Amino acid sequence: MIKDDVKDVLYSEEELDKKVKELGKIISEDYKDKNLVLIGILKGSVVFMTDLMKEITIPCSIEFMEVSSYGSDSKSSGVVKITKDLDSDIEGKDILIVEDIIDTGLTLSYLVKYLKNRGANSINIVCLLDKKETRQVDIPVTYTGFEVPNEFIIGYGIDYAEKYRNLPFVGSLKEEIYKK
Repeated sequence: MIKDDVKDVLYSEEELDKKVKELGKIISEDYKDKNLVLIGILKGSVVFMTDLMKEITIPCSIEFMEVSSYGSDSKSSGVVKITKDLDSDIEGKDILIVEDIIDTGLTLSYLVKYLKNRGANSINIVCLLDKKETRQVDIPVTYTGFEVPNEFIIGYGIDYAEKYRNLPFVGSLKEEIYKK
């Protein structure tokens, strides 16, 4: 059972649902007169973005990018690689990058610069989880769900070696699992 690999449950399914509803309400108000495009960062943001967009009550469109600085490692390499780019033009649109967790900030810092060069009207970030202890670059985050400790986080779309994404809660992974 994958739940046996969980050290601690940090945020329950109910807590996540409440926070996503709260974020959806705020985003709907803040973007009510804008041309909102949600850009989900694959694969981790899929669960969060799916739930979040159901709570946004204004018209919006969605896009996805796959951006990595991890590869198969548990620590960021600092080298950003775009493996799936946008399918549509974002010029003049109001972008909200949807991220599952912000760690070093290196990937998002690169991504914000990249998207600015494509003519977006505005770029903001919503993240479910913010691991501020590990931040290496200052990246402005407009909407944050929860701050998490410097542990290996899993669940609600977040993986370790492509596993644990399907946990309905956010937890920390037992150290013996990722330090093998």
